Amino acid sequence: MDFNPITIAPFDEEKTAQIAHHYKEIIRLLGEDPDREGLLKSPERVAKAMQFLVSGYEQEPKDILQSAMFTEDYRQMVIVKDIDFYSMCEHHMLPFFGKAHVAYIPNHKITGLSKIARIVEVYARRMQVQERMTTQIKECIQETLNPLGVMVILEAQHLCMQMRGVQKQNSITTTSDFTGVFQQAKTREEFMNLIKR
Repeated sequence: MDFNPITIAPFDEEKTAQIAHHYKEIIRLLGEDPDREGLLKSPERVAKAMQFLVSGYEQEPKDILQSAMFTEDYRQMVIVKDIDFYSMCEHHMLPFFGKAHVAYIPNHKITGLSKIARIVEVYARRMQVQERMTTQIKECIQETLNPLGVMVILEAQHLCMQMRGVQKQNSITTTSDFTGVFQQAKTREEFMNLIKR
């Protein structure tokens, strides 16, 4: 599903310079020469990259859903699955990435399908843990649309497990959270069957 990525304002020059200064010192402390040709512009590049990777703090997810809310008498499951996301683990500041699957059952209010993918993106672009991100997406949809129920599943690979630590390259972490009618096993099973197709 195509959707517009988060856009952020031009980088604040003062903030970028401050962050870059610290990264230059980190490079030096790691044993490299920050003044050699290949690393001269790295601190500034990293400063801008980090600002982009946590740009989700600049947006309010509820506003995104409310920008495309419609009244509709539809009370069956709405699923947006296989939403790619990239996030930053707050423990080691290494990426984790994967797929999000989101379902809700409307209660007279629906939202544009791309908005579901957008709120996943906003929460992913923050310092995160997968468990919190799962719950934040669920709560945002529940509180904004007041549907009959919401279910969110995230499946992700964590580079903090794959590149360091236990170094288990093929591990996948799955988290889920749900409300309302998804507390019924039959409804959850229907969702699981539909996202497996």
